[in-house]
Amino acid sequence: MKAGVLGSPIEHSLSPVLHNAGYRALGLDGWSYERHRVEAEDLAGFVAGLDGQWRGLSLTMPLKVACLAVATEVTAMARRAGAGNTLARRPDGGWRADNTDVGGLMDALGPAWQSGWQDAVVLGAGATARSALLALEGLGATRVTVHARRPEQVADLLDWAAAAELQVSVRPGVLAEWATSGQPVVVSTLPPGAGAEEALTRPRSGLLFDAVYADWPTPLARGAATAGMQVVGGFDLLVAQAARQFEQFTGLPAPIEAMRAAGRAVLDA
Repeated sequence: MKAGVLGSPIEHSLSPVLHNAGYRALGLDGWSYERHRVEAEDLAGFVAGLDGQWRGLSLTMPLKVACLAVATEVTAMARRAGAGNTLARRPDGGWRADNTDVGGLMDALGPAWQSGWQDAVVLGAGATARSALLALEGLGATRVTVHARRPEQVADLLDWAAAAELQVSVRPGVLAEWATSGQPVVVSTLPPGAGAEEALTRPRSGLLFDAVYADWPTPLARGAATAGMQVVGGFDLLVAQAARQFEQFTGLPAPIEAMRAAGRAVLDA
């Protein structure tokens, strides 16, 4: 059986390390997981050319929206997010598009989440922010402030958020306010070097999630920990969303600790 991760660029992906470690841990000798560089305009042709050995695909940028159009079925979560990261083979040979980023982020934040937390901040207004908002909603948040670096992203996000159960407000072009805000939860979807850490100039309590997992800890993670925040990193999300994909592809419980250890070994090296 075959599975793989598609995207462009794709060389950096840790997904093969995680999934193949899972196969080894469960003795699935007939399974393999590969990287394939695929552009959005080529996705439909690539998927159409896969034979019955292919059981699942992980999708990264720029394919998270394009995958919905090639799917036979789209889950409610992927539809709400407007993006998917998973194509799983259906019994009839078609493909089911899903979004395991939302559930994966809930899994990553769940152990640190405190009952009663209802207010949160999301840094960044790109595609990942939608999954973050849905995850925060699932954990019990009711009000979220989004700090957007690019004002041009705000209109699309607000149009999408109008159908969400959250109360979403957007602060375009403003990052610094998050450091002194009263919200207990901060979710950063920003790339490294975006400058969010520069606002941390005094102690701050609460929970910070930084979606970056390479070169850890990031300046933002270090600054938040020094300020007094509990920090959760993108690696926890990476493992959690991969475990959910693994179970959809194989039909078996994911050996999460084996997957985590394999990914951590590569990052530490």
